[in-house]
Order: sequence, then structure tokens, then C-alpha cells
Amino acid sequence: MRAVVQNDKSRASGRAPAGARIALAVLVLAAIASGCTQDGGDQVTPAGGQQPLDAPPARALDSYATRLRAAHAARVAAARRWDLRRAPSAAPPAPATKPRITTRKGFEVEGHRELGLPPVFTRIPTSDKVVFLTIDDGAEKDPAFLRMMSDLDVPYSAFLSGYLVKDDPGYFRRMQSGGVALHNHTLYHPNLRGMSYQAQKREICGMQRYMERRFGARPTLFRPPYGSYDRSTLRAAKDCGIAYVPLWNEEVFADHWEYRDGGRRLRPGDIVLTHFRGRDQWKGTMADMVRRFLNKVTAQGYTVARLEDYL
Repeated sequence: MRAVVQNDKSRASGRAPAGARIALAVLVLAAIASGCTQDGGDQVTPAGGQQPLDAPPARALDSYATRLRAAHAARVAAARRWDLRRAPSAAPPAPATKPRITTRKGFEVEGHRELGLPPVFTRIPTSDKVVFLTIDDGAEKDPAFLRMMSDLDVPYSAFLSGYLVKDDPGYFRRMQSGGVALHNHTLYHPNLRGMSYQAQKREICGMQRYMERRFGARPTLFRPPYGSYDRSTLRAAKDCGIAYVPLWNEEVFADHWEYRDGGRRLRPGDIVLTHFRGRDQWKGTMADMVRRFLNKVTAQGYTVARLEDYL
């Protein structure tokens, strides 16, 4: 480390050396950030010869901290209300640099790269300790689920099938108004693998048009029903404006978890699948599923992030 020595020129001029001026600036900024004011007002006591400085950054920092504390308190209260073991962490901000998404090895189709087909993947390549919740089809329309997710402020993505949405699109518009992204899961939920290209295109493009009419936009994410697809599926998806085909690594139900790759631990970037289901098809409710999901996620030190933020 080099010592900083005041030179003759600075002594002769009476100016403080650069190091001292920087130190003085740091002290002034520290005073601003700490909200040190004179007479309880909005001005920081200046160094000799300087003009008074207003301190809005201090108030802004205090306001931000207050909002963070209030949001955390709201999550804690919501966790108690919904009988969670622990309050979930707040969703992280979107990464400044998006990860590069590629098709998972073994999930390719012939000519995948050459044709520029959408990548098929089961996790986001990230070291962030985050997972992503995705919910398929739209059969169950439980208002308690919407309240629970809003109370807890947990992000998720919905992949909808037209024939299950059409009896109550307003339910999904309420979901959308809360910041949930709505994506394509075909019109009628067939097993696409082996169907003709034209038939698959009708299912995928037809749902694109339906989503635009009902919800205002054509999705860029598509999940094939049952996770079943072939080359024609991805060709049709690309031709219908799809950019990504996310599958999943885990599936959560109201009463248990299932794992694609073995082991019973989550990994950074895992995509988790569940469905819009109720007691007529599950041993529990949507709220029971969310409770099981969040209890495991928080116990293993993970945060639920927004899938679209990483794409």
C-alpha cells in the first residue's frame, strides 16, 4: 500500500490534497445517508465554506427500508394465516444478465439447432438459489388460491388450455392483473406427439389467437400437454411465435412430490410443475398444494422467482 504524501504545490496553494478531498466527500455523503440534519430540518451541516446540502436520499432510503419491513411483516402475517411453517422470502429482482437457455441434453429432436427450434429445458442455468412454480391447464378455479398467492406475494406462471379456460376467463384475468404471466398449453390438451404438423399447428396457433383475444397478447412460452412432443411440435410452436418450451424437474401435488431425476432435493433453477386441481381430483386443495410447495422450498433455503425474469 502506498502512502499518500501532500506535494509542495498543494501546500503552497492552500488546497487540500486529493486524498483529503475524497475523504471529506465521503464524510459529507455519509452524513446525507445517515440523515444527520440540523435543527431537525432537511439540511446537513456543511463543511466550512460549502453550501448547505438537502438530504432527500436519506429520506428515500428510510422510506425504502420502511416499505421492506412492512412487506416482510405482511408476509409473516400471511404465512401464519395460511398455516405455513415459515414465511417465504421475497422474490428476487430479475437478473441483470439473462442466462443462455439451451435444450437439455437428450431432449433434442432431429435438426433442432439447424432449424432454430425453441429450446426445451427443465431448469434455468443459474447459481441463484431460486426455483420456479408453473401451473398447468386451468381446470380448477379456486378463489382461495388467488387470495393465498396474492397475500404471500409468490410469483408463478400459468400454462392454459382453452377448453378449460373458456367457462371463466375472468378468473385468469384476475390472475393476470396481479402480475401472473399466462402461457400456451394448447386449445384441447391432446397428446401432440405423432399428430400431423398441421393438426399440431391448429392446437398451438389456435391457442395463441385465443390468448390474444381473451388476455391481450400472444404468449412466447409453450408447454406441450403431458410434456410430450416431437419435431413437428417444435416446428409448429416456432411457426406460431413460441420462443421457449419449458418442461419441469419436479411436480408437486396436494399430498406429495414427484421427481424427474431422482433424489428429493431441489436444485438452483429447477422448474416445478403443478396443476389447477381440487378435491375431486386431488387429496387436498390448491391451498394444500401451495403449502406443501412453500414449506419444502423455504426449508431448503430457496426463494420462488418469476420464470419470465430469467428468459
